[in-house]
Amino acid sequence: TVASDTALDLGRVERYLTLAWGSGGVPVVAITKTDSGRVTEESVLAAAPGVTVCSTSAVSADGIDSLTAHLHGTVALIGPSGSGKSTLGNALIGSTAFATGTTREADAKGRHTTVRRELIPVPRLGLTLLDTPGLRSVGVQGSEDAVASAFSDIDELAALCRFGDCAHVHEPGCAVLAAVETGEITERRLGNYRKLLRENAWTTSRHDARARSEKLREYKQMTKSLRQKYAADGGRR
Repeated sequence: TVASDTALDLGRVERYLTLAWGSGGVPVVAITKTDSGRVTEESVLAAAPGVTVCSTSAVSADGIDSLTAHLHGTVALIGPSGSGKSTLGNALIGSTAFATGTTREADAKGRHTTVRRELIPVPRLGLTLLDTPGLRSVGVQGSEDAVASAFSDIDELAALCRFGDCAHVHEPGCAVLAAVETGEITERRLGNYRKLLRENAWTTSRHDARARSEKLREYKQMTKSLRQKYAADGGRR
């Protein structure tokens, strides 16, 4: 969910989409609180090519039916605190099933009203809604394909680059850089694409290193146990 009453952070939207694609799900972006905000579907689409974006208002019920038409199976509501996830969930259910709160007057930021995951079936819609606590940050790991899905426009252009291992930095014949020059792709979006790929590579390598270390530790423990058993048996096999 993206709250329309706060400043739009396209980089955060791209991270959420990467998380959604990486989970094996199909993302749908819901702009909440459109009765009191300034975020438009067109502005969000700049970070979500090919993804369904719906403007909604839980107060007036505008856009709820349109959003529902794009939801299937188990639907996880994710977003920062105060973005209206639980309120949107209640609007979809048609009752006050999820606890909700208000944003702070001082900084207009959300309170952590939802403190645990909660799964509620909605038979009349054929859905199951999963409400989640607000996300302070979103990291990526083992999600290179998910990054490619979230940045499908850049990924498609990359296939047209002169070099197969093009990093889209200063290489000649780079279709992505050419798209930046023409304004088809923004510098901000390309920069975030590179950032998420670097972050994914770092966290993945770190995880792999830990896995190798754990395997080595297990091997050493097993070898030690065998030696102790061999010694206890007096060296007999």
